[in-house]
Amino acid sequence: MNTAALRARWQALPGRERTMVAAAIAVLAAALLWWIALGPALGVLRSASEQHRALDTQLQHMLGLRQQAQALQAQPKQNHDEALRRLELSVRQKLGTTARTTVVGDRVSVTLTGTPPEALAQWLTQARVDARALPGEARLTRNAAGLWEGTLVLSLPAR
Repeated sequence: MNTAALRARWQALPGRERTMVAAAIAVLAAALLWWIALGPALGVLRSASEQHRALDTQLQHMLGLRQQAQALQAQPKQNHDEALRRLELSVRQKLGTTARTTVVGDRVSVTLTGTPPEALAQWLTQARVDARALPGEARLTRNAAGLWEGTLVLSLPAR
């Protein structure tokens, strides 16, 4: 239909029907305006403070990681023998009798038998910071008691 035909049909409608059609068009336009523009914008506005808190938390975590990385970079170079000594000391202190080490070149195999998860996590952090040992391989399983068993292979700084 062209605009002239629509205009003629509009003029032919009684006043009451014109009012109802205009009201229906207004309600439809308001609903479209809500669904397309206002509703999504209000949803974003409602969730903005929560997203802001989550991003602040992420930022603080990343700043902490940056600080750790800078602290590691600032540490003086460490030779292989010193790193090995520190790693073995940390195994004795944190893992005790639940772990034993085997050294082959620049790699250290740590065999775990019934190691608590908390102790393993603390030891891995300490091994990374103190001995600059990097995990290369891990073959670990949890036993029925929830303790770790298996082997970790760590790389030490080059000689």
